[in-house]
Amino acid sequence: MKFLIENIKELIQVEDNPVKYVSGHDMRNIKTIRNAFVFVKDGIIEDFGSMDSERLSELKSTTSKMDIIDSTGKMVLPTFVDSHTHLVFPASREIEYIDKIKGLSYEEIAERGGGILNSARLMQEASEEELIDSAMERLDEIISYGTGAVEIKSGYGLTLDSEIKMLRVIKQLKEKSPLTIKATFLGAHSIPMEYRGNQEKYVDMVINEMLPIVAEQNLADYIDVFCDKGFFTVKDTERILEAGVRYGIRGKIHANELDYSGGIQAGVKHGALSVDHLEFTGDDEIKALINSDTMPTVLPGAAFFLGMKYAPVREMMDAGLPIALATDFNPGSSPSGNMQLIISMASILYKMLPEEAINAATINSAYAMGVSDQLGSIAIGKKANLIITKEIPTVEYLPYYYGTNKVETVILNGHIVTVNS
Repeated sequence: MKFLIENIKELIQVEDNPVKYVSGHDMRNIKTIRNAFVFVKDGIIEDFGSMDSERLSELKSTTSKMDIIDSTGKMVLPTFVDSHTHLVFPASREIEYIDKIKGLSYEEIAERGGGILNSARLMQEASEEELIDSAMERLDEIISYGTGAVEIKSGYGLTLDSEIKMLRVIKQLKEKSPLTIKATFLGAHSIPMEYRGNQEKYVDMVINEMLPIVAEQNLADYIDVFCDKGFFTVKDTERILEAGVRYGIRGKIHANELDYSGGIQAGVKHGALSVDHLEFTGDDEIKALINSDTMPTVLPGAAFFLGMKYAPVREMMDAGLPIALATDFNPGSSPSGNMQLIISMASILYKMLPEEAINAATINSAYAMGVSDQLGSIAIGKKANLIITKEIPTVEYLPYYYGTNKVETVILNGHIVTVNS
């Protein structure tokens, strides 16, 4: 299949020489082309440039049977990459939402068996078919908002059978959905009630019983640990990350959401692809991240929903660090997979410039998901995962006009999959 998107008002996030990610002050810059075209063949970006270029004239004269999409007044950019979600879950948790409104903290709800443990109980009862059906609906929803790649974690199982069930579901979603999907094994998401006071025994089970089966059945691309106050310690985290490395599974960890936990340093020490949340990040944590290969990933939806402090994103970028953005889509602390809303939150709550937020939601989040060689920018040879916006005036309009869907058409793997009215 061949098609040409022409008369693009502005082509956003183009790269002549693709990079893995952008850092620090470079995040303020996004290369764009006004009055542009993109040519796609067999699901791959074959060419792009200005409408008045000689290349376009030659392309039109030498290419037969090519569909043409007129994008007059519209912008084109790469689809968003959501590098941290818990999108497979058995039911919503709006009753706990009321508890939060009444003043209960995240930790208090967890201590009395709510939160993650609530979802874990329901997960044991849910069938794979039910989980697939509900997750597919969520995947279709996030596609409509412009997401083209998503990482999905287990972690609502917390038993051997339920964790494997979740990962099998994610494997089937990879086959059924046009999205690029990565699976993360998060057996260490919470400590089951029966292991409270003896969590080392549960960590043993994650390492010695769950992980070997996950690896044998090739069910996970990454391994994760919730390293934070009231959850897993640095010692627990390092044991699990080291075990993951032995099976060739790289870490991507929850860190420093609730306190200065040492999780960021543990992630960097063990070569984690990303450390996520980061509300409690100070000079020591920033120093650990500088010159590492670990992507700091901020989840505005969770901090907003839980009324928490916001990660010091400006300080991190001023120190030269990259930042990625993701939704943390889950039923308890961030019940939204809308990356457009996340970009708006990044600008409003974290004072990120629109260009910084777009970089964080595309090329940097692609790195945090391990797919920046294929996705996250418009470059020759990358997958044709593209957003065509509705008619909008400027790039800055994307985060500014929050609460509405600015996406008109989503193209995944070179095929139109969603057209919003």
